[in-house]
Formats: sequence, structure tokens, C-alpha cells
Amino acid sequence: MSRIGKKAVEIPSGVTAAIDGGQLSVKGPKGTLAMSLSDNIKYEVGDGSISVQPANDSREARAFWGMQRTLVQNLVTGVTEGFTKVLEITGVGYRANAQGKNLKLQLGYSHDVDFAVPDGIEIKTPDNTTIEISGIDKQQVGQVAAEIRRWRKPEPYKGKGIKYRGEYIFRKEGKKK
Repeated sequence: MSRIGKKAVEIPSGVTAAIDGGQLSVKGPKGTLAMSLSDNIKYEVGDGSISVQPANDSREARAFWGMQRTLVQNLVTGVTEGFTKVLEITGVGYRANAQGKNLKLQLGYSHDVDFAVPDGIEIKTPDNTTIEISGIDKQQVGQVAAEIRRWRKPEPYKGKGIKYRGEYIFRKEGKKK
């Protein structure tokens, strides 16, 4: 039995959910999100909540149960609050600057890196060493953050690079003399 799957997803006021044609769509103040439904899971939109139950007693249905409930919860949270990831840049001369739908990164290469921001994502740079990525789709926010981080991952000797806020970089000792 899934402890997470047992809990119903509460729908706050101002949010509507509907199941139509194998899709669950959730509409809220920040926008609309939809996800395709699994055949192994039974979804029920009730009064103020969405319940998720396994459709049969198969191993696959029980394995998907908690994950599908969490995906539904992410839809509801996304259209009400949204999701944010913060990246921090460490290194001499490393900086970022948001210019409309582009993010310009200076990461020690011989050229600047121009990152095109996808639709549904908003990027802010409060200062030149912090990047705030926000949007309503949790998966898309995380994917964009990972793509930006991939340009210069933090290295273990000096800690230079792009890291998530709160991420611990395991530091190594340098060469011995």
C-alpha cells in the first residue's frame, strides 16, 4: 500500500480539475496544465479533491500509484503557486544577465553562452551571480535549470561553476607539495 497514494489531492478554491479523453487538466490562477492518465490507475475528481487508486492489483499499478498521485499534486501546486529553482554562479568573471527571452552567460569560455528561454519559463537575474527560474510546470523548470547548469558544472577543487542554491559541493584537497 502506498502511503502517499492513499491521500487525496486537495483542490484549493479558484482551481478546477476535469478528466476528458485520457487527460487530466487543471486550471488555476497561474494557467492550465494537463497530463495524460495511466491505464493502471483510476482517477476520480470529487468535491474539492482528486483521488488516485490502482485500477487493478498488478505490481505495475501499485508501483505507479504514489508517483501518479505526486504528479497530480504537482499540477495543482503549479497552477496555484508555481515552482522556482535558484542557481548560483561562483567564479571570477562568471556572470549571467537576462535579456528578454535570452539568458547571456559568461562562464570563462572564449565566447558568451546565449541560452534561449523556452515558453512557459521566466528567468530573472537579481544580481549577476544568481539566476531564478520559475514556471508552472515542475518538470520543465527542473529541466531548464539542469540545462543551464550543464554549461559549467561546479568543480571540486575551487568550487567554480553553476550550482543549485543549497547544493553541497564536495571539495577535494589540491596537490601536495
